[in-house]
Amino acid sequence: METAANLNEQFAETAFSRQSGVFDALYSDNTIINYKRKRVREHILRSLKPGNHILELNSGTGEDALFFARQGFKVHATDISKGMQNELKQKAVQNGMQQMISTEICSYTQLQQLKKKGPYDLIFSNFAGLNCTGELDKVLNSFSDLLNPGGMVTLVILPKFCLWETLLLFKGKFRTAFRRFFSGGGRAAHVEGVHFKCWYYNSTYIKKHLKAGFDIINTEGLCTIVPPSYIEGFAEKHPIAYRCLVYAEEKLKSAWPWRNIGDYYIISLKKKD
Repeated sequence: METAANLNEQFAETAFSRQSGVFDALYSDNTIINYKRKRVREHILRSLKPGNHILELNSGTGEDALFFARQGFKVHATDISKGMQNELKQKAVQNGMQQMISTEICSYTQLQQLKKKGPYDLIFSNFAGLNCTGELDKVLNSFSDLLNPGGMVTLVILPKFCLWETLLLFKGKFRTAFRRFFSGGGRAAHVEGVHFKCWYYNSTYIKKHLKAGFDIINTEGLCTIVPPSYIEGFAEKHPIAYRCLVYAEEKLKSAWPWRNIGDYYIISLKKKD
C-alpha cells in the first residue's frame, strides 16, 4: 500500500524529472543563486581534507558534484529524480569526471538501501532538497552509519521563518509572508504542473535529532540580508545595494538572530569519534 509520504516522493520525482532538462537554463545565470552556491561551497571546503569522499543527497543536475570533483574529491551523487540523474551522468561524461563521480537513484528516506554505503567523510544536501520530505527524522537517523568517525554533515534547509518573506506583508502578499508559519502539515509546492508538499525545519530540529551522535560546528544564515533569488533582477537593478548587502551578510551570517532568519540556513555537524 502506498503511503502519503511515498506518494509525495513520487510526485516530487515526476516534477523534478520534468524540470531536469531546463533546470540549468532557468537558474544558472541568476546572480543570487550563484552567490548562494559560492557561499555553500566555501562553507563545505573549510571542512574537507584531500582525498575525502562525499555522499551528496538530492544532487540535481550535478553542478555541486562537478565542482567538488574538480577539486579532487570523489562524490557519490544520489537523487530520486531519474531526469536529474540522467543530466548529471551526461555532465560527468562531458567533463571527463566519470572516475570522480558515481550516481545512484535513491530516496534519502531509504539511505540504508544505498548500494554504495561508503563510509563517507561528508554527507551534503544543498538548496532545501530535504524540505521535500515530512520524514526528515528518518533521513537524519541514517547518517551515522554512513559516516567515518569524525565525518561531517552539511545541510542547506529552509527554516520556518524568513525575514524577507515576512516583509512581503507590506506589499500585500499575505499568503507568501506567512506560508512558513502555518506549515505543520506541509505546504503545497508546484513545479512543472505537478503538485507536492514541502515542509520547513528550524535548526533546532536538526540539532535535536543528531545531538546524541554529533557535535554542532556552525550555523550560517543564507539570504538573510541578501534578498532571496526569487526577487528577480535585484542584483542587476541595484548593484551597489546588492554589494553592500553581501558585505553585511558576510559579517553577520553566523551571529544571532541572522543565522536563523534567512531564506535558508547552512548547518554543519561532526560525528563524534
